[in-house]
Amino acid sequence: MKYLVTGASGFIGGCLARHLVRAGHEVGALVRNPEAAADLKAAGVSIHQGEVQDKPSLQAPMSGVDGLFHLAAWYRIGVKDRGEAYQTNVEGTRNILETARDLGIPRIVYTSTVAVSSDTGGRLVDEKFRHHGPWLTQYERTKWMAHYQVARPMAEAGLPLVILQPGVVYGPGDPSAIGTAFRQYLQGRLPVTPQRTAFCWAHVEDTAAAHRLAMERGRLGESYIAAGPVHTFREVFELAERLTAIPAPRLHPGPSAMKAMAAFMKFLGALLPLPSAYSAESLQIMAGTTYIGDNRKARRELGFAPRSLEEGLRETLRYEMEQLGLGTNLSLP
Repeated sequence: MKYLVTGASGFIGGCLARHLVRAGHEVGALVRNPEAAADLKAAGVSIHQGEVQDKPSLQAPMSGVDGLFHLAAWYRIGVKDRGEAYQTNVEGTRNILETARDLGIPRIVYTSTVAVSSDTGGRLVDEKFRHHGPWLTQYERTKWMAHYQVARPMAEAGLPLVILQPGVVYGPGDPSAIGTAFRQYLQGRLPVTPQRTAFCWAHVEDTAAAHRLAMERGRLGESYIAAGPVHTFREVFELAERLTAIPAPRLHPGPSAMKAMAAFMKFLGALLPLPSAYSAESLQIMAGTTYIGDNRKARRELGFAPRSLEEGLRETLRYEMEQLGLGTNLSLP
């Protein structure tokens, strides 16, 4: 099959593109800067220059494909300039899906997120749950708009679309805030892990596999939560300590303390530039929040089978320790 992947220069998209090549498919990647995609090209991926915000640039790369994976998205937490979020997540998705419709692409997988449900308040929500605001971040808000105001209406109008909703995705070389937190932990520079904050944790390879399964087996017009097992942040780093013998953070502020810090940082951030990890938005989403979804539908209909956190974390931490030069001093069992 011939597939095109948007967002292939990102963590999940790059893993998916390689996953599809290994499965024997012809894979193209839509990228802003072809010069920065040498690793994808070396892996056997065809590189096409284009931009989701530039609709005319999509026509040629998307022509003649058997399936489209749309993963490209804006994801920033704690930054002041957030104007690109709407243009990329909402209008960019509209451009991609309208072009796919006009070209008659027979199957499309759109990558949404569990975060469209925002803080679930401890509830394990399924695909039928619908949050109506407010949202804690610009990312949540714009991905909600893309999901419910663009993707779902177009699917209901007949677009051959399957929606996938991952949770937190981790793995070796993760450039996100999650990967940064693991590296800071390994270096003894992670000061705290919050109380009660819980996410669904899926390894990047399992998430890539879920995309392929959604393309091959997903029912058109349906959404699937492709999220991993639920763990609190404190549980994750306590497990990391058991695997590596590196002490986990001993400070665990509760939701009230985190919200108070967020309020203070909001005031301070109006006066001074702050690292994104210490912004009010970053602290707010760690204040006892739960971004957790029920993956039983994806397991049942797609065959989604995420590995345990222990298995995935062992591989991830071993890789990061080697990259940090810690492999000669400590080894994972």
